[in-house]
Order: sequence, then C-alpha cells, then structure tokens
Amino acid sequence: MAIKLNVNDKEVQLDIKPDTPLLYALRNDLELNGPKFGCGVAQCGACAVLVDGKSVRSCVVPVNAVVGSKIVTLEGLGSPEAPHPLQAAFVKEQAMQCGYCANGMVMTAAAFLQKNKNPTDEQIRTALSRNLCRCGAHNRIVSAVGEAARSYREGESS
Repeated sequence: MAIKLNVNDKEVQLDIKPDTPLLYALRNDLELNGPKFGCGVAQCGACAVLVDGKSVRSCVVPVNAVVGSKIVTLEGLGSPEAPHPLQAAFVKEQAMQCGYCANGMVMTAAAFLQKNKNPTDEQIRTALSRNLCRCGAHNRIVSAVGEAARSYREGESS
C-alpha cells in the first residue's frame, strides 16, 4: 500500500504496510540512520523523532498514524555544514561517548527547548529522564542542552 509522508520537509511515498513502525520506514526505506533501534518498546528513546514538533518514539508508531504530519529526523534538524544549535552544542561539550543515545537525546531536547528556552539543569534532566544513556554521559548532555538554550536566547536577542 502506498503511504505518503512528509519527512524532513520532503514528500515521500512508500510502498509499505500501514502498520509498519515509523522507525522501520525511516531506516529501511528512506535510509535515515539518525533514529536507532534500541528497545523496540518505547522505553529507551534512541528512536525519537519529531512529529509536528513533539518528540515521539518511532519504534511504536505505525506509519499510518503520522500521515499528514511533519516528521523531522536528526538528519533534518541540521547538517554538518549548518548544524542545529543542539548538534553544535553536543559536539562542543563532547556530550557523547558511544553515541547510541545521541539521536534520542537531541530530538527530545529539541522538542523541550521549543517550549522552554531558559531551562534549569534540573528541568533539562527531567525532560531527558525517559531517554537512556548507558555510557554515563548525562552530565555532558545536560551541559550541551544548556549551551544550546543559551545559543537560542542569544540568537533571539540579535
């Protein structure tokens, strides 16, 4: 069955079953490897993408549930040439060790910072609490999100 999606500001049509998990469509059909398969039951956050600006666990969302929505993956957030403030902050703060959780952390933080551009470290920790990182990079991740928030605020004032 043909499913039409808007992914990273591009209209795509995929010949897949309507109940196919969005993660599989993104990775297997569109070759977008930012979202990762972690747990498959929406517990770890590695598969997070933005759907209409909200962080969503793509491993449990069927593609037919996001038809007509705007889907943004890590690849659509920014590029190596023009990184999103969060991506730049993660690099600056060296916020990753293995990097497996990076997609989920960045995408969840992007949705969070749309609502709160001046968060405390505790608010950042709470916003990211459902995203798992096994490497122990949480302190650097919190620093990176705080750095990105400062970057947002400075960009608004210029």
